[in-house]
Amino acid sequence: MSREELEQRGAARPPGEGTAAWSRRAMLGGAFGSLAAAALSGTAQAASAAAPAAPARTGSTGGTEAAAGTAQAPWQLDNRLSTPGQWADFLKNQDLLWARLPTAWHEGPFLGDGLLGSMVYKDPGANKIRFTTQHGLVQDHRPQFGSGFGTCRLPVGHLTLDPVGAITGVDWRLSLWDAELTGTVTTTAGRITFTAFIHDQIFVADATATGTEQVRWTFHPEAADSPREASEAPPAGYVRNPAWTTKTTGEVKQVLQALAAGGQTATAYRQSGGLLLLSVAHSFPSGTAAAAASLGRIQNAGPYETLRSAHRSWWHAFYPKSFVSIPDERLQAFHWIQLYKIASATRYGGPVMATTGPWLEPTPWPGVWWNLNVQLEYWLIHGANHLELDSVTSTLDRNRQQLVSNVPSAYRSDSSGVGRSSDMFATRSVGMPGNGAEVGDLTWALHNVWLSYRHTMDDTLLRETLFPLLRRAINYYLHFLRTEGDGKLHLPSTSSPEYPVVPPKDTAYDLALIRWGCQTLIESAARLGIADPLRTTWQNTLAGLTPYPVDANGYMVGASTPYNQSHRHYSHLLMIYPLYLVNWDQAASRTLIERSIVRWHAVPGAHRGYSYTGAASMYASMGRGDTALSYLLKFFDPATSYPCRANTHYAEAGPVIETPLSASQSIHDMLCQSWGGVIRVFPAVPSAWPDVTLHDFRTQGAFLVSAVRQAGTTRFVRVRSLAGEPLTVRHGLSGALTALLDDGTPAQVTDLGGGTVRIALDRDREVLLYGGARPPLVIDRAPIARPGARWGLPGTPAPPGRHEAEDALISRGAVESNHPGFSGRGFVNLDNTVGSHVEWTVDAPAAGTRSLSFRFANGTTTARPMDVSVNGGPPVSVNFPSTGTWPAWQTITISAVLRAGANTVRATSATANGGPNLDYLDLG
Repeated sequence: MSREELEQRGAARPPGEGTAAWSRRAMLGGAFGSLAAAALSGTAQAASAAAPAAPARTGSTGGTEAAAGTAQAPWQLDNRLSTPGQWADFLKNQDLLWARLPTAWHEGPFLGDGLLGSMVYKDPGANKIRFTTQHGLVQDHRPQFGSGFGTCRLPVGHLTLDPVGAITGVDWRLSLWDAELTGTVTTTAGRITFTAFIHDQIFVADATATGTEQVRWTFHPEAADSPREASEAPPAGYVRNPAWTTKTTGEVKQVLQALAAGGQTATAYRQSGGLLLLSVAHSFPSGTAAAAASLGRIQNAGPYETLRSAHRSWWHAFYPKSFVSIPDERLQAFHWIQLYKIASATRYGGPVMATTGPWLEPTPWPGVWWNLNVQLEYWLIHGANHLELDSVTSTLDRNRQQLVSNVPSAYRSDSSGVGRSSDMFATRSVGMPGNGAEVGDLTWALHNVWLSYRHTMDDTLLRETLFPLLRRAINYYLHFLRTEGDGKLHLPSTSSPEYPVVPPKDTAYDLALIRWGCQTLIESAARLGIADPLRTTWQNTLAGLTPYPVDANGYMVGASTPYNQSHRHYSHLLMIYPLYLVNWDQAASRTLIERSIVRWHAVPGAHRGYSYTGAASMYASMGRGDTALSYLLKFFDPATSYPCRANTHYAEAGPVIETPLSASQSIHDMLCQSWGGVIRVFPAVPSAWPDVTLHDFRTQGAFLVSAVRQAGTTRFVRVRSLAGEPLTVRHGLSGALTALLDDGTPAQVTDLGGGTVRIALDRDREVLLYGGARPPLVIDRAPIARPGARWGLPGTPAPPGRHEAEDALISRGAVESNHPGFSGRGFVNLDNTVGSHVEWTVDAPAAGTRSLSFRFANGTTTARPMDVSVNGGPPVSVNFPSTGTWPAWQTITISAVLRAGANTVRATSATANGGPNLDYLDLG
């Protein structure tokens, strides 16, 4: 799609609202400029995914050059994650693993580059591995049929890896550091070893085969029909898109999908030996540009190592922009997987994420949902210091005219809006107050833009994007507010998203958004020096707006509408979270806050995953870390109706990406909050997390915070200012406070009481805070206090005392997995020769006689004896009889005297036939 086409669709600004900031993409500390260029200049040619640039740092942060003119700090942070090797070592422990073949999208690996996405799992009903092939720009263009069918995301197709033999096992790793899937597929014919990644809208897979196996790839186009057909029939008059056609140009094959409304999707692919390259492009209204784009990407693709190097460079620059470590092994890995996930799903300048991200599957929601999903999807990017992923801001920025067109014609001169669901261009009309319509979704989405502003303090973003769009969104509300007999302004009937009863007036969702919007406009105009003629109107609205409806149970959904039916959304509680208009710092509000949250969760029948993540963040705002964690863990409890799935994705009636991403924000809210102009360091850390490390965690006011907590005590806090904004910190330190600037001089500190201080800190300067004697200033991973299983399908955990043969020392043998029924990743097939052996190292808590149980299989008709020795002592002959077939596993147990501590157990083939296949050794 060309830039001109995008501008025609919605990028032109309303008259008098400023100049389009197309070139202002370096904002937010490293925007994904090349993807923005690709989205704006079309699919005619792919753009390189430039590595995000980290903000300039002083020498004290480690690994980067000091900012110009900043003195070298007399204190240094000892950053033990400052080299690529250290990062690779840390992230490999967060990788997802598969020892079992995933059979569904929510079990398997996933890859993406912000546009092109692939999920990997067993092809249903076939002896194949499916690699889905979907793209975030591929959609229909018939708005007359609604967002579920007319402007929905459309499927592209899928690849299959088609082995010769029957699949008997897999051993896969999704490397976060390299953003690559690597591993093996073992079959009855041999083994396929492969690596796969996506970069620059090109899917890349390199594979080799052993035995009689072959590397065979097949692309399967999918009909360009709405995924919503899985749950609903198309509307009357809907005509299906035409069938695809194929084309071959040299070695490149293409599938061309024309659309009924015009436009085209084109998939191009080429296999050369074991290397496969595939690319997808979409164009509208052009019916030919996509074909040229996908073909050009494959024809012009560089060598494999060049593609892989560029891909890894982007990701290796991505992760070190911030660091979070907690002592819960499974939750820590989950958090890092969410960063991988969101960077795989979106980039600044690309399309706003649909509910499925780029990974499209059958779903009732094949579009963009603006009444909660979009908002929750992006919150974690702010604290994680990854504003280069903010496609909400870029989407709203370039589709201003569509936002205008979405409101009724009578209000388009000064108003904008968006309906509940849309395509990537925000194409969806919004109803009018008085008719029970859902009207606040644009205003809530602009809260995300405000968060990006507050975390960067980029006044260009405020002036050119947030302020004019928010002004129009609030104007739409102002047209319908009316003063009633009580002298208060009231809003006619609107809906609270997803609540089954529509209030007759004064819906709390909208009242909260009106208050936040008017307050933000007043503050923004003051900062920008704008003498806006609506300032008095905003002030009068704040003064005259009716209070939130409240009853004995807390906040109501709206006037005459108590909260008495289960509500999965927390739209009626936005004033508490995430707007913080009513907050725990307001002592008089605490009872009402707590009562409202308790009542919300007292009626849980309709609750979903984000109901638990929302409650976790709300309790974190109250400083109740243990309660916050208890709600967060409900999302991971398999007994919950809609828990987190094996690969950290989430499903209700279809894939829904926002909930796992919001769970990472819940973790952020326990570790650092910055609402209300105050940075709160470790405000709600659960007692189960005695050790926590934060480094370059971004906060409102454009600060980078580093802090370490050990044994339940905050040791130090370092704050770097990126914008020179006023700094207020609730530090959580005990003892006499020391505050040192980065030139070694004492900082100017004003004690505000309650552990809160105000510090004078200029732009590009740092301050170090600690209590008592200066502690070691070490940034490192937190020690694991709660071990947890890997994400993915890593196999059944081994029982105590089990030692897998594939993990032992092997001499003249190989690890194989071509016979089913083994434990772990495989078994050892020893060479048919005297002396081939397996040697285990086992630990015994005390000296004494212990049992040694060997699991084996012998598919021959002749016994295979082995000599078993312990710690190099005299061997004992053990006879391993025939088990009939190789998949028939049996166990033989002997006794042996072990010493306390480490012992070696070696099983050596005693004849030229070699030993049996060995699966594991159990120490009894």
